[in-house]
Amino acid sequence: MVKIVQTGLFLGKYTHQLTGGNRVVLPKKIRAEISGDEVILAAGFESCIAGFDRKKWEEIAKEQLEIPLYENKGRVLRRQLFANAMILKVDGQGRVVLPQDLATMAGIKEKITVIGAGDHF
Repeated sequence: MVKIVQTGLFLGKYTHQLTGGNRVVLPKKIRAEISGDEVILAAGFESCIAGFDRKKWEEIAKEQLEIPLYENKGRVLRRQLFANAMILKVDGQGRVVLPQDLATMAGIKEKITVIGAGDHF
């Protein structure tokens, strides 16, 4: 039996099939690092989807909102982070429904690779 230890970091690389209705099972080791039953998915960089624990998302959002709106950097980052961000419920089987616009942006059709990237997945 493998015991999953919480590290406070998202780690590893996992490939899964999408199931009906654009559902994807979040890997057990990724779910172990999520507090509660919600995740935030947002358009990331390089055609990736970034997934966050709600607490971490709020920390990142706060940092970005401190950049003044009159600075170009502040406007660009806000648009990138918030325009396509969604709060999703993780169901009892560890699945989330991947929004179609994010799946299209990332080129996801049948398979998905979920990677741990430290503070997000």
